[in-house]
Amino acid sequence: MAESPVALLRAHARHAPWNARGLAAHVTALVDAAGVRPTNASARAAPSARAVRFYVSNGLLDRPEGTGTAATYNYRHLLQLLAIKIRQREGQTLDVIKREMRETTGDQLERRIAQSLAPALGARADVAVVQDDQPAPAWRRLPVADGIELHVRDDSPASTDDALVAMREAVRAALGRADIRGA
Repeated sequence: MAESPVALLRAHARHAPWNARGLAAHVTALVDAAGVRPTNASARAAPSARAVRFYVSNGLLDRPEGTGTAATYNYRHLLQLLAIKIRQREGQTLDVIKREMRETTGDQLERRIAQSLAPALGARADVAVVQDDQPAPAWRRLPVADGIELHVRDDSPASTDDALVAMREAVRAALGRADIRGA
């Protein structure tokens, strides 16, 4: 029996606590795996440590434990930051999101996020998250054309030789240039 999206989301709590950069990286891995892209042009898909601090200062995220470089963020902060990114994808402003966050219980927030991220959670997006004490993943560089290359992480299912060739040829075909396809 497959685990529920809520249980899969809760598994991410084992990565806590995070510093601001770690929290932003964890959320980035999840939103990238889910294809979350905000419809609001002023919002970015991937949060940064600076954005985390901005959201705290504006009341969108709860205050972290500690201050300055010793500040740590927990699972609740993960849920809040994911909710911000999901609602931005849906076109909501930060003011609306802030009001919704005040009116939403932790359980409701968790269920809403798990439902939105269910495909990514099932794909084990948490394995893409790199902890500070882990080495950086290795990447394969695949030249496509002059000035264009694909980067694929070695541990990705898409890093097989057949998949890499297929991606390269698909990009070349999408470019639609006969001089590139013949390279």
